[in-house]
Amino acid sequence: MIVMKFGGSSLATAEHLRQVADLCTRAAKTPCVVLSALGATTDRLLHIERLAGSDGHDAATAALEALFLEVRALTSEVLQSPDDCLAGLQRMQQDLALLLRGIAKNGASARATDAVLAHGERIATTLLTALLRQRGADAIEVDARDVLRTDATFGRARPDRGQIRQLAHQCIGPFLGRKTIVVTQGFVGRSADGATTTLGRGGSDWTAALLGAALGADEVQIWTDVEGVLTADPRVVRDAMPIAEMSPEEAAELAAFGARVLHPSTIQPAVDRGIPVTVRHTMRPDGAFTRIDHRPHRPARGIAALAARGPVSVMTMTSRRMLAASGYLAKLFAVFGEHEVPIDLIATAEVSVACTVEADAPIPRLIAALDGLAHVEVHEDCAIVAAIGDGLQRTERALERACRALHPIEPVLVSFGGNSRNLSFVVQRDQQEQALRDLHDEFFGAREASPLAATTSEGQTP
Repeated sequence: MIVMKFGGSSLATAEHLRQVADLCTRAAKTPCVVLSALGATTDRLLHIERLAGSDGHDAATAALEALFLEVRALTSEVLQSPDDCLAGLQRMQQDLALLLRGIAKNGASARATDAVLAHGERIATTLLTALLRQRGADAIEVDARDVLRTDATFGRARPDRGQIRQLAHQCIGPFLGRKTIVVTQGFVGRSADGATTTLGRGGSDWTAALLGAALGADEVQIWTDVEGVLTADPRVVRDAMPIAEMSPEEAAELAAFGARVLHPSTIQPAVDRGIPVTVRHTMRPDGAFTRIDHRPHRPARGIAALAARGPVSVMTMTSRRMLAASGYLAKLFAVFGEHEVPIDLIATAEVSVACTVEADAPIPRLIAALDGLAHVEVHEDCAIVAAIGDGLQRTERALERACRALHPIEPVLVSFGGNSRNLSFVVQRDQQEQALRDLHDEFFGAREASPLAATTSEGQTP
């Protein structure tokens, strides 16, 4: 069996929904289908919840009616006999209206937010299941909350993988054994005490990998609006190219440094079970795609892709006491731990340490806490531009070529050597896009000429 996850952009229109139904019914192996909310539904539900908490029940109810009016119109467009589906949608609207009334009366909470947002995915699965049955498919909707057991950290719940494995075999396994298409929600779970939870934005990808691992899938397919993972953000670099194959480590690094195709935690459950993840274009299923696989299919190739993330701030801490002082760095970074501030990049010299922190880090409090340990200088409004690739350190002249390509941009900080697959430059944020384009021109500008250029996998089908 396979897991097929479709994002919101793949479900936004009648044409897209019909295409998703086609892909599910034509799949070579029995699919478990994981859906995000339709289009921008999650954002709209969040806005409606905020209206309930601030402007009152009437404003929220009007916005809710407008949302479901559009959903009902879409349902009537794609279904020949929409009555049963419309009745289910009506019940969801009534449930949401009750939740909003409670929020208007008692105020918002993280628990209430999760209960509201979960309806976005439920709308999508109700509609697609009805469409699949209209096509003659044996399809069933399974409530993800019956399978995805989590803790009670609302808004960013942590899955219990042992419980998920057991529940997936109980609730989903029997249907897949009968060749039934199972349709379920991404992003949504349930705590041990029965409360609805969510994994956080982007959590539908994570759900797909968790279910793939639990069910022993042959493949987890992430269907989106790009032909796989690209060598750079195509909104910035027009000639960005799909990457045919990546290692899980490369994909994880790209996710951590700003690539938006994958949720940072998506691939880990699949990697742990040795399950490949592919990233595919919903409307171009026979086009290029990316395969993320733990099994080596190619030698280390140097730079595979570029990513950028910002804003970040650079803190440079200087003290003569650091010179040959045992335990000094431990004291320095203990301050960051006490203030729960994560650090991304670090560079050290004889008497100074530079590191990057998120732009919203409590820098004044850190500076006060570091008083007596170090003098602190801060560069704000910066961005990290990262070159990612297995075997990067063994690539001849990679650092030299990158520095030459960036000229005349002068990086605030350079990090190279922390692992074998990341070369990062911190630049001013207004230089971020130019830095991406310059590096891409250097390493991917001539596809045929460069040994580091990406290749694509054309004509492969699910």
